[in-house]
Amino acid sequence: MKERAVRNIRLCSKDCICLYVCPVGATDTENGTIDAKKCIGCGACAKACPSGAISMVPYDYPPQQKKDELVINSLKKIIRSKVEQEIIARNIYLNSTNKIEKQLARAIMKSNLLMVEDIFREAGYMLPQSNNTKEFLGKLLEIYDFDLPKEEIKELLNLLKFNE
Repeated sequence: MKERAVRNIRLCSKDCICLYVCPVGATDTENGTIDAKKCIGCGACAKACPSGAISMVPYDYPPQQKKDELVINSLKKIIRSKVEQEIIARNIYLNSTNKIEKQLARAIMKSNLLMVEDIFREAGYMLPQSNNTKEFLGKLLEIYDFDLPKEEIKELLNLLKFNE
């Protein structure tokens, strides 16, 4: 099975020693990105990563598993709740003049976004090749106007082969 390296920026400790071991130069030591087109899947960077932020993932994934309607409805209910919390926090962020209040609201917005993403992933509902992922990434590009690597998300949408 052919694999490629991917980096989870949330786990990255920025030590970057792992980025220097790539034999083909697929890693960018300035911004920590891994070029999927150059990656040969040797796994040297993943083995060298001190924080476990680099993983090897397959190029081709199996079809997404079907979920029971109860599971889907429960997930949607939790996600709606998190999105509502995120909207409230966003309104506070946009309308507040208090620096600490703005920082807290921004942290809540980010944490809710991450929780929603994790709920989908952990439940197996959002595999990289699923249409759900495509819709989710597309909505991120539409809704969020800061702190997202938009160009990387667009490139990911172009690279992923959706099989649903």
